[in-house]
Amino acid sequence: MKHTQTNHRHLAKKYLSHPTFPFEVNPKDSVAATLRKMGKTSFQGRNLATVFEIWLDMLKDDTTIFLGLSGAMTAGGMKAIVRYLIQNRFIDCLVSTGANLFHDIYESFGSHHYQGSPEADDVELKELWIDRVYDTYCNELTFREIDSWVGNFAYNKLDLTRSYTTREFFYLLGQEVSKRSKVEGMLTAAYKAKVPVYSPAVGDSSIGIGIATYQKEAFRRFQFDVIGDVQETAYIAARSPNTGVIYLGGGTPKNFIQQAEVTASIHMGMEAPGHKYAVQITADAPHWGGLSGCTFEEAQSWGKIHKKARMATVYADVTLGLPIIAQALAQEGLKYARRRKKPVFEMNQKLGMRFR
Repeated sequence: MKHTQTNHRHLAKKYLSHPTFPFEVNPKDSVAATLRKMGKTSFQGRNLATVFEIWLDMLKDDTTIFLGLSGAMTAGGMKAIVRYLIQNRFIDCLVSTGANLFHDIYESFGSHHYQGSPEADDVELKELWIDRVYDTYCNELTFREIDSWVGNFAYNKLDLTRSYTTREFFYLLGQEVSKRSKVEGMLTAAYKAKVPVYSPAVGDSSIGIGIATYQKEAFRRFQFDVIGDVQETAYIAARSPNTGVIYLGGGTPKNFIQQAEVTASIHMGMEAPGHKYAVQITADAPHWGGLSGCTFEEAQSWGKIHKKARMATVYADVTLGLPIIAQALAQEGLKYARRRKKPVFEMNQKLGMRFR
């Protein structure tokens, strides 16, 4: 019996070696210090702290950092955070839904999203040309003006004899937006920092609507080279010593980034180990089988995530988790972001890249 108890204690020690610590309130704590204390608790609080630590590790390593942005994050007030991450090179490549980028232009031109109510009279809103995103309102008439402006840009500023990757398109669009912007946005910041921006489902947005509407009027055809997007992100993965991924929500941006290493293996014939670092904030559960909620362990079966990757998932609304992590990064990660080795891009028709 004594031998059994001794053996039991020895085996149990593997599991009972990291005690939790109750969260102690301290009015003097920074957000970063608060996150570190959350890391000694449990559940999503600990996961949020782990995301912060892994993001710091990406900055300390020779890593190209991809950010996937989905959901109504611009309407939800997250645009300035993403802009900050771009300006200070906490990320190196942005993959976004077209809607987030369109709403970014809307705000860059001086328009606002407005606080509203999910219980509003939507029929009345339609009559007043007001669009609703849950508890947030937008001006549909201004949207239509920007639709037309984007279409005019595509057809009158670009060469219609060739196609454009979404990366080249949004780089040139960011340049154009910067000429008349009243507020710095994600696109203008990415243009100035030469950070690639991709939108693999760009047609599923007001960017697509604007171009499609103008095309009907002009009787000409503007074309996106979305396969070129796939090849370019594979090239980025192949040229990087390591890659890290950060997903805010899921959707097309998540899978588009996930597949970059796999495409590099097939298209470029390289040994693609998968992304070395992987963190995500999502409100979707994995048991529905959708990509938005799928675990990084599932992605390992595809070879998208490295078999020894550092991974963390926070099951929460992005508007809750991202501001906390971003504030902590500003307090403790800025020194690493400024001196880190990072990719430098040549934003021509053909993407160039070197690691500095």
